[in-house]
Amino acid sequence: MKVIEMRKTGEPEVLTLTERAVPALSSPTGLLVRLKAAGINPVDTKLRARGVLVPDGLPAVLGCDGAGVVEAVGERVSRFKPGDPVWFCHGGLGGPEGNYAEYALVDEGIAQPKPRTLDFIHAAAAPLVLITAWEALYDHADLAEGKRVLIHAGAGGVGHVAIQLARLAGARVCTTVSNPRKAELVRALGAECVINYQEEDLVAAVMDWTGGKGMDMALDTVGPAVFAQTVPAMAYRGNLVTILQPGPDQDWKEVRGRNLRISFEWMLAPMLREQPAARAHQGEILRRCAQWIDSGELRIQVSETFPLEQVAVAHNRIEAGHTEGKLVLTME
Repeated sequence: MKVIEMRKTGEPEVLTLTERAVPALSSPTGLLVRLKAAGINPVDTKLRARGVLVPDGLPAVLGCDGAGVVEAVGERVSRFKPGDPVWFCHGGLGGPEGNYAEYALVDEGIAQPKPRTLDFIHAAAAPLVLITAWEALYDHADLAEGKRVLIHAGAGGVGHVAIQLARLAGARVCTTVSNPRKAELVRALGAECVINYQEEDLVAAVMDWTGGKGMDMALDTVGPAVFAQTVPAMAYRGNLVTILQPGPDQDWKEVRGRNLRISFEWMLAPMLREQPAARAHQGEILRRCAQWIDSGELRIQVSETFPLEQVAVAHNRIEAGHTEGKLVLTME
């Protein structure tokens, strides 16, 4: 089978197309999946540049998100049979091999039936960002009908699904974008207040929209500078969730003065720490999201696709920034 190997850290060119044997089932609850597509996430580019998360994890196959067709099943598998379409988030961190390949092994407890209305490209784009947005909004924060939520980078991978998940909970959404084209996209997804951060002051715009109260909840998907800018835009006792680490120079006095609750979301943690209950919860998230997708209430934005051998081009595109939605590798 064709596979993209990472043998050392570095620029996108370290990702090498090579041939490997198709992996053999080794678990009685395992699935052998013939992959049709693999989602590309910013974490992939960071692992490639800085190193994988498992000691002695090289050579590695990156790619946490996959979608494809079950080719073979272990003797104790009860939920799937050959020919079933599945989607999942598994591997790609330097331990279990990821999905930049034509085949992957995944346990039946992690895979979920692919949404009926999604093609494999859009299904492969979705798992990591859906789980991240769900856990940030529903598990960490007091998201509820009528609450005002600030979602940074609303046209991005996590952002565009977070807007929709917040709206499905009845929340009112404010989001940030970098240009008018992205503003049009996020409004179509349900954002009421759209702030072009290139031209507007974040805090002033938020206070104007909230009548001076500030945001009940915010999701930072960008990094330390944006985290710091968001603190003064929060309401008293608000919830600020970040998927990244605040910078070492963060002034926590304002955070304490507003009695903010700070939460950290990293959906990959259960994969590294062997937390089966958390992995089962993530599977349930995908099952629930599939229902919304099939009912037309949740959509996945894919901006570009690349054949497997052009993975370096895709990594360059992500690192250049300002992509809309997701990028996806295709195997056919």
